[in-house]
Amino acid sequence: MTPLQQASIAKAQQCIQQASTFFNRPFAQAAVNFTQRGKIAGTARLQGWEIRINPILLEENQHSFINEVIPHEIAHLIVFKLYGRVRPHGKEWQGIMNQVFNLPARTTHSFNIESVKGKTFSYRCKCTQHELTIRRHNRVQRKETQYLCKSCQSPLKLSKHQTS
Repeated sequence: MTPLQQASIAKAQQCIQQASTFFNRPFAQAAVNFTQRGKIAGTARLQGWEIRINPILLEENQHSFINEVIPHEIAHLIVFKLYGRVRPHGKEWQGIMNQVFNLPARTTHSFNIESVKGKTFSYRCKCTQHELTIRRHNRVQRKETQYLCKSCQSPLKLSKHQTS
């Protein structure tokens, strides 16, 4: 385990302790794993009481990651334990971010994702060009779904020229 991963686990433990003190009730330490892939910084697995961290984005954005992403994901676990299933970034989550962790309740990261961005495929509608992930492209190719442009509502069609 790298020192950065150890620091991430320590931050998660600190956040759990902070929430336990704030709510005057014990919360179990969450499992932290480093298997999140793609453009997502992290996810909270509510029933499993664990958070998944993107190791590449962690490495590239160390300070912001430890100080913002880890508390963000722990806040999801605490909300689930206190309130059950509620809106993921609803008032309960925002309250924990603001009052317990004293952080802004930002719902998405703004990290550079070039290093983790997967292959994309160019599609066109009547008004513009769209980039679909390989997963969405494959679903279109297997005729499992068809995507529509949010603006003009026309179906997206594969362009002759693709990007990667």
